[in-house]
Amino acid sequence: MFTVRVESEFAAAHFLSHYHGKCENLHGHNYRVRLWARGAELSEGGMLADFGILKQALRAVIAELDHTNLNDKAIFEGDPSAERIARYIYNGVEAELSRTKDGAQAAALLYAVDVYETPVNMARYTRDGA
Repeated sequence: MFTVRVESEFAAAHFLSHYHGKCENLHGHNYRVRLWARGAELSEGGMLADFGILKQALRAVIAELDHTNLNDKAIFEGDPSAERIARYIYNGVEAELSRTKDGAQAAALLYAVDVYETPVNMARYTRDGA
């Protein structure tokens, strides 16, 4: 099995409506996002997935989040946790990749999205609990 990873980052503010503690107050993070793809077969050129295609899709999705208040996005239901952000990015990247033939091949290989709020705190989303 082969695994590839690309990463990017964005800055955003949020607060957690149903959390009791300091995170219920508006605050911000410099999020680091890692996108993983995996598969058993390589292309004719010896690659699992094109890093450029993966990075372009990831950057397009996180551009929608960069320098925003994540609570303004209804998709997060008032609680933009790292877990929900990871799922949002995974689904967004999958949709973004599916728009082209080469991207659709990469979308089929998506494995996980990791969202780091800090260097030591991370949430991961995978399709179907893989």
